[in-house]
Amino acid sequence: MYTTPWCGWCKRAKSLLARHGYEDITEIDVEEQGDDAWTNLERRTGQKSVPQIFIGDHHVGGFPDLDRLIKEGRLDALAGA
Repeated sequence: MYTTPWCGWCKRAKSLLARHGYEDITEIDVEEQGDDAWTNLERRTGQKSVPQIFIGDHHVGGFPDLDRLIKEGRLDALAGA
């Protein structure tokens, strides 16, 4: 998950994942890692905003996309649970 420390949506996404049993999250803090991380984020996702969430190599999107995935009951299948 691409994040920044000040991003409220990032915190919500991590909390939502934790509530569903997903706590082993790899975070890429684009603010801490600098311009290369922002460039990589945009190259991989076409987006310039965080959070950008991946499950494996699958780009889920941002918080609303994650929320929809959970509400549709598709998170566990995508995560291989």
